[in-house]
Amino acid sequence: MRCTSALKAGAVGLLGATALATALWAQEAGPGKPWRGAGAPPCFGPEGGTIKCVPAPGAVAIRAGQLFDSKTGQMASRQIILLQGERVTDVGPESQMKIPSGAQVIDLSQATVLPGLIDAHTHMFNNPKPGMSRETSTLIAIQNLQADLHAGFTAARDMSSHGNGYGDVDIRNAINEGRIDGPRFRVSGRGIVWGANPPTGPANPLASIVVRSVEEARAAVREHVEHGVDWIKLFPGGAYSFAANGEPQYVTTYPLPVLQALIDEAHRLGHKTGCHVFGGEGLKNTIVAGCDTVEHGFGLSQEQLDTIAAKGLYYDPTLVRYTEPYMDDNDNRNTGGKYRMIPIFEKAVAMAGNTKGLKVMVGSGVDGGTFPHGTQALEIEAFVKQAHMSPARAIQSATIVNAEALGWQDDIGSIEKGKYADIVAVSGDPLADISELQRVRFVMKGGRIIRNELTQYAAATR
Repeated sequence: MRCTSALKAGAVGLLGATALATALWAQEAGPGKPWRGAGAPPCFGPEGGTIKCVPAPGAVAIRAGQLFDSKTGQMASRQIILLQGERVTDVGPESQMKIPSGAQVIDLSQATVLPGLIDAHTHMFNNPKPGMSRETSTLIAIQNLQADLHAGFTAARDMSSHGNGYGDVDIRNAINEGRIDGPRFRVSGRGIVWGANPPTGPANPLASIVVRSVEEARAAVREHVEHGVDWIKLFPGGAYSFAANGEPQYVTTYPLPVLQALIDEAHRLGHKTGCHVFGGEGLKNTIVAGCDTVEHGFGLSQEQLDTIAAKGLYYDPTLVRYTEPYMDDNDNRNTGGKYRMIPIFEKAVAMAGNTKGLKVMVGSGVDGGTFPHGTQALEIEAFVKQAHMSPARAIQSATIVNAEALGWQDDIGSIEKGKYADIVAVSGDPLADISELQRVRFVMKGGRIIRNELTQYAAATR
């Protein structure tokens, strides 16, 4: 069916040229009809707009010189990984594996191959500067997440959008739809904070939701779920300071009944919670209320760590983020150089590393401010050098432990049959030198090569 010239002119005025072209295409082509536009038939996203068409999956074989098994923490030599499309179809010693005829072969026989790394605490959006447009903020966020992907972090959890509303939901969806490259994401939207005083003006729809009661707390969780978040980010604790005798003092925010309501409502709706807290009553409440992941925890005691482990919760220190030099600068300024938080925090994380049954996550806290995106392998190194964990266990925290914590254990976190082909490689041995993970040279996400500085070609078997 064709439109008259007058109707077309009116339609352009109402819809714009792009919308008109889409409307005409819907009338003239429709499902099953031939493409009558320019060039080869494109692929479209669910909301319109062309996206890159996904090619038909082919067979791929990766020759791995060394392969890290994240489940056992062991390294295996001379392994073959077989892929079909996005997923791994088989893994094993090259002496026992047959590469299918016609398969593309990627030779990483001189490299160490590992599962794609997972960062459990990121902020893809920077805090917006005054006057910054949403468009600029979004472009910076995309730059940040692509830096993470190229550094080998093929999956991540975003822990609040830093004043950008539910923009992280939109970016996650764009990645899933193939519109932009980026890690697999779990996102948490605006976050929910405590406000003891009555509101003084209209709420900012881009900032954290402020709650003042159990009823408002439950409503805030429901709003997040309605907007499509994966996690609920909570803030049971605020800042810290030191008393005159050097005793750390921690700010507590939500009353326990409010925190319990937030967590219970999230769980009722099938969502998990991550809790920003440093110490004191807020930390105690976080553990009592059963927050799924305890974030930071400067003042954790051994008893509290044991309880976290017994309750099946997870601990996400973000060690580098809170042992950066600015922490000492602040403490020197506030205490005249008498007291420091860094050694207190390092002691807590070291205890965590030695706590039986405790699942310690790798979450960097990269925020584009003091901790740049793409450098978060520093967190894995800090687990080894500051928290005195073994390199194997630190890598497990960044792979299989994080996958389990984020509910992705069936799809990522290890290289095995049926899981996504999220794979990275380095030139050296990260069990001997953990800093190798800061020099990732091969990145594959879902069977697609994102970065390759290790092989100049991929051969095909005959």
